[in-house]
Amino acid sequence: MAPSEVQSLLQALAQGRRQGILATLVRVRGSAYRREGAKMLVLPDATTVCSLSGGCLEPDVAQRALEVMETGRPLRVAYDLEEDTVWGLGLGCGGSVEVYLEPLRDPLLLAFLESLRGEEPSLLATALSGGEGRLLYREGRWEGRMEPRALEEGTKALGEALLAAQTPRAKLLEVAGAEVFLDPHAPPLELVLFGGGHDAIPLAQLARRYGFKVTVVDPRAAYVHEGNFPGCRLVLAHPEDLPEGLLGPQSYAVIMNHHLERDRKTLAYALRSQAPYIGVLGPRDRFQRLQEALEKEGFAFGPEAMARIHNPVGLDIGAEGPEEIALSVLGEVLAVSRGYEGGSLRHRPGKIHKA
Repeated sequence: MAPSEVQSLLQALAQGRRQGILATLVRVRGSAYRREGAKMLVLPDATTVCSLSGGCLEPDVAQRALEVMETGRPLRVAYDLEEDTVWGLGLGCGGSVEVYLEPLRDPLLLAFLESLRGEEPSLLATALSGGEGRLLYREGRWEGRMEPRALEEGTKALGEALLAAQTPRAKLLEVAGAEVFLDPHAPPLELVLFGGGHDAIPLAQLARRYGFKVTVVDPRAAYVHEGNFPGCRLVLAHPEDLPEGLLGPQSYAVIMNHHLERDRKTLAYALRSQAPYIGVLGPRDRFQRLQEALEKEGFAFGPEAMARIHNPVGLDIGAEGPEEIALSVLGEVLAVSRGYEGGSLRHRPGKIHKA
């Protein structure tokens, strides 16, 4: 779920709307608007919070949710997006989806939804068929139980492997002869901006809007303050004084000091870190000067290092001005974090989404 959707869902729950039904997309085959893990809350008056599609499924899911309110029993519904049977609209998306609807009364479900507020990993595992029970992973331990025992053990192993992925995605899997839906919550990615100039402001704002933790690093207090970067972590430091551990495996760095010497020292710092993405603002010939200077200091720019470095930074959208550049840069960061190249979809063979 997008961070804005999580916020809307949690806000609805905080307002005491726990009499509603939670609808979760648990399986997607072929083409569909959303992926597994998307959620929608259906309230007793059939109004909804968040969405499962582009608007085509929501009315029918809301009606099914009213049935679940009456019976109190979970319901799993399949939709063929190619057939005309969905209100005779002939959606023609060429795929199929399955939605799981359930009342908001399971303590493990409610605890998982509450965990979405935090920055620690969590995972909810639900046996949908062939077994029974539910498991919740949070704060480094498992709660709940599943039957049979082999199902519980297999689910725990797969759940921990899923959480170890760079960008864990919800999945419906076969485990010990049962269907189990694994729904992970991963800590937000962090965007670290080295340079607090005027062009960093829209990038920080956009990243915050899309759920990134944002850190801004600059030695100039006149630039880096709460007024320019609300809600961001601010680090006032020269490159040679940067603290250890500022960049980790969940950190996406963008070097935009507009100062060649600070950029050189910052790039050296970033290369020594585990950051999977190092964006360097500026043209290729400027980066080449940085590279040559660091090679003289002993840095090796082999394939592994160059795979992490992105220069010129951002997607090729013809961006002009700070706001458009921010869109270009964040688009590339999102693509890299999810294992995509970021090119035009019309040139992408096969399906839009990876399996």
